[in-house]
Amino acid sequence: MRRTCWGLLLGLAMLPCAALADDFDQGLQTLWEVLWHQSGTPTRIVRWENDIKVRFTGATAAAHHDHMMQALRTVTGEAGVKLVEVTGTPEADQANLVVEVLPDTALEDNQPCVTFLDFRTETRIDTALVQMRDRDAWRCAYHESMHVMGVRGHPAGQTVLSYFPWKIDGLLPLDRVMLHAWYSPKMMGGMTPFESLPVLADELLASLPPAARPAATAARDQFFATTVRQMQAYADGRGDVPAVVKRSGKSTPEGIRFGRGEMSYFLGVAYLEGSTVPRDATQAVRWLERAATMGNRGAQARLGAFRQ
Repeated sequence: MRRTCWGLLLGLAMLPCAALADDFDQGLQTLWEVLWHQSGTPTRIVRWENDIKVRFTGATAAAHHDHMMQALRTVTGEAGVKLVEVTGTPEADQANLVVEVLPDTALEDNQPCVTFLDFRTETRIDTALVQMRDRDAWRCAYHESMHVMGVRGHPAGQTVLSYFPWKIDGLLPLDRVMLHAWYSPKMMGGMTPFESLPVLADELLASLPPAARPAATAARDQFFATTVRQMQAYADGRGDVPAVVKRSGKSTPEGIRFGRGEMSYFLGVAYLEGSTVPRDATQAVRWLERAATMGNRGAQARLGAFRQ
């Protein structure tokens, strides 16, 4: 009789250990992909550092108000961020989140809803705008609410952020993992993918039953090593473009070129700080120099500080 691990992983009960391991590895891949913008470039962590004050607008906004508010309450509740509605109040002009319901002729058929995040620096969200077509508002609510919280990627895994959602009227377990990690004390705005990936992975690890965690920890470490190798090849321009870029949806040659420069910088920071990889000053300088030659100002500043 096959030995089984009891408990829950991503909402599934009593799965064999091998299945738990597969789900964990797929979960890690999804958490890595969520750190990539749909343009095909890796991103830093951005999040709210203050209360969210939401205002609804649009001729048919009232018809979608309750469902959208439920979605926003769900994501902010998971993140521990206070949500206040200011629609129709004296504080309406102080809203830092606007939800606009548009006519069905607006936007594009392949993008019936969109979220714009505004930040002066790529660390803290200052304001956000959600636009959605009237006929699509119901299915956009949870997807766009995740984006509102700063989670910008469109991974292929089991999450409402996927272009092919598994569920459209609530969050999936991986979405909750993302939000818990994104707004945990261990996460900070401006973190690079290699700084934030361990925080996300640890939150996923904590969702496992205790008996499965030792094997999952080894799988996590292997995933880190494999991902770093893939990203080194990508930053160097060696081999095929990684699947995470191909799946980003709107990647362009310019986006890929920019992404290689950003990834070189992120690798340099990772080796400099020992994030996801062991500290290695030689590797740090190598990648920072590569990024600096590609015009990355962050890399130029880090090199200057490192050499002082």
